[in-house]
Amino acid sequence: MMPQLGETVTEGTIIKWHKRVGEPIEEDEVLFEVSTEKVDSEVPSPVSGTVSEILVQEGQTVPVGTKLAVVTGAAVGAGQPPAAEPPAAQPPAAQPPAAQPPAAEPSRASEAPPAAPGAPATVPQSRAARSEGRQAAGSEAAQVPPHAAPQGPSAAQTKPPSGGLARPGPRPADQRPPTQPLQAGPSRLLSPVVRRLIAEHGLDPAQIPGTGAGGRITREDVLAAVGRQEAAGRDGAAAGREGAGTGRGAEDQPASAPPATLAEVPVPQAGERDTVVPFTNIRRRTAEHMVRSKRVSAHTMVAVEVDYSGVDKVRLAERERFKATEGFSLTYLPFIARAVVDALGEFPYLNSSVGADELIVHHNVNLGVAVDLDFEGLLVPVVQRAGEKRLVALAREVADLAARARSKKLTMDDISGGTFTLTNAGGFGTFITVPVINQPQVGIISTDGVRKRPVVIELPDGTDSIAVRPVGNLVLSWDHRAVDGAYAAAFMAKVRDILQTRDWSAEL
Repeated sequence: MMPQLGETVTEGTIIKWHKRVGEPIEEDEVLFEVSTEKVDSEVPSPVSGTVSEILVQEGQTVPVGTKLAVVTGAAVGAGQPPAAEPPAAQPPAAQPPAAQPPAAEPSRASEAPPAAPGAPATVPQSRAARSEGRQAAGSEAAQVPPHAAPQGPSAAQTKPPSGGLARPGPRPADQRPPTQPLQAGPSRLLSPVVRRLIAEHGLDPAQIPGTGAGGRITREDVLAAVGRQEAAGRDGAAAGREGAGTGRGAEDQPASAPPATLAEVPVPQAGERDTVVPFTNIRRRTAEHMVRSKRVSAHTMVAVEVDYSGVDKVRLAERERFKATEGFSLTYLPFIARAVVDALGEFPYLNSSVGADELIVHHNVNLGVAVDLDFEGLLVPVVQRAGEKRLVALAREVADLAARARSKKLTMDDISGGTFTLTNAGGFGTFITVPVINQPQVGIISTDGVRKRPVVIELPDGTDSIAVRPVGNLVLSWDHRAVDGAYAAAFMAKVRDILQTRDWSAEL
């Protein structure tokens, strides 16, 4: 079954099968990799046996609870359900023949009474089954329907009186259209990201064509609807200005062609010597998240130059012992992380989120650390309650999270709840990197390359001299809705002072 990989995760995409049909598999051996809106994970087999069927192919996205494969030779009850029987018939009282003939209402099977104890089931009889407009029979898994326009109730029928988002589900028989069966349109089963985007832009989900499996609404569908809405607003404003100048109102203007959607914007075409590399799920999610962040937050940046002489004195003296003891190198990153979490204690407004006309200040500093996945994507695992950890503890946790991110061993807890983020491009010798804020946070710091530079220093007698010091830049991108420039600059000055003046040997 498609696993529930998080409280808010409603679907997942199979990105790789580690076993093929006919191959044996042991319990707890990796069976497949799944990608969700939150994280990519390796999923182990719950049983031992032989893979006899693969029901969902690589690249397909299906709801949580969907049957994915069949493993034979496994004991019943050990994670592999036995062969299923057809579901029980619907009692006549719950299905008035005059109003809704049973043959025209396949989705009503999901409301049948529970089977007798010991009787197996295929896909759970839930809104996931209803949303696909069919139910699995026998040992077959529920199949993802082909791309098609949803045939569910109209917007007026699905929209609740409160004005909230429509939710699929059966209605009383006397409220159903007399000529067609009730179908909770697949596009009404909305993922958390889609629901959030729809709510942010005040859209009606019933008016958004779904291009996902079975007509489900995807993030791209919502963004396209937003583009149409904005284009329509611009066209309307332009028509109003033109009408005012000519003495005609907008209602008198001739009809024009509908505004172009995002999907209609010309895109580059591959030539003979070009290679097309499709976006992976993680690349697509990162792109959408970054575009949304730039649209939502008032991005501003400030940079400071840091003299790492005090850090280097301790780091170079301890690096051999540290690596022998801990098993990994002592880099600049844990020193910077320690300085950042301490500075956030004095500047808590940068450890916050922007709410509805308010600033939500978080008391725990949960530090996200961006991890590159060998140029194949980016994940941001989180050091929980980082403000309570000293240098060595931070170094250990950052190293552990990075290793598990690259081996796809992260859990939902590992990537949830971040309140501030560090991204480290300094290993490539960068000069200044301006990062994009990781929503819903209000700040992110980029650590750039540290190199030896000539700097002016003041001697004890008050004279100046030139010395060679290890120097690097730190860049803060912050949301101007949350704080102003003086606050952000003072925070960065504090980070710099901690790095330059603290006795780091006391923490090793």
